[in-house]
Amino acid sequence: MTKLSVNINKIATIRNARGGNMPNVVEAAINCERFGADGITVHPRPDERHITYNDVRQIAQIVTTEFNIEGYPSESFIELVLSVKPHQVTLVPDAPDAITSNAGWDTLTHQSFLKSIISDFKGAGIRTSLFVEAKPKYIEGAKAIQTDRIELYTESYAQHFDIDKEQAVKPFVESAILAKELGLGINAGHDLNLENLKYFSNSVPFLDEVSIGHALISDALYLGLEKTIESYKNCLIN
Repeated sequence: MTKLSVNINKIATIRNARGGNMPNVVEAAINCERFGADGITVHPRPDERHITYNDVRQIAQIVTTEFNIEGYPSESFIELVLSVKPHQVTLVPDAPDAITSNAGWDTLTHQSFLKSIISDFKGAGIRTSLFVEAKPKYIEGAKAIQTDRIELYTESYAQHFDIDKEQAVKPFVESAILAKELGLGINAGHDLNLENLKYFSNSVPFLDEVSIGHALISDALYLGLEKTIESYKNCLIN
């Protein structure tokens, strides 16, 4: 079954809006796992406006499932990941001031840059993933970079789901098949929610993991965290 990794950045955003340590992101990670999450995802940004580097170090000590760190491979990010050694690192091409990840890597233009970094992470025993759009050339580029997995950027699917879900999911189905043929693992994330996740999971083959944060934490405000994680996990049962 496809794994659910819960991105807890939004919990840190709420904490930082007031200062102090409420809600406690370490406790949130523990509870997400207790409620059924298969992993914890964080995305520390250079300005530390939500998850901080210190949060990452603390969370790494308590995760019992899988720990996934997302981010742009700046020098400080690389140092953090190599010191923490999470189960997985997901590289995204975000500018430092980006509100959220809003594009995938051009794995052709940035091939040499990424290949060196991916090699260093893999040498440290860290599984690697590249955030890419559902386009064959970028998936083939990811294979050339020798990443372990790709994470399919699913915003276009979410945007067109209510218009024509069959057409919206088609490039992701094709991309997953290609990635599998190339020997790549397949993750997915961005704007997946309780309305569109079930169809995506049922349609896209070979899906290893989805990473969901904003929608899941938003739903938890109404449903509670335990019920919300259960609902998202149910969407992944094929």
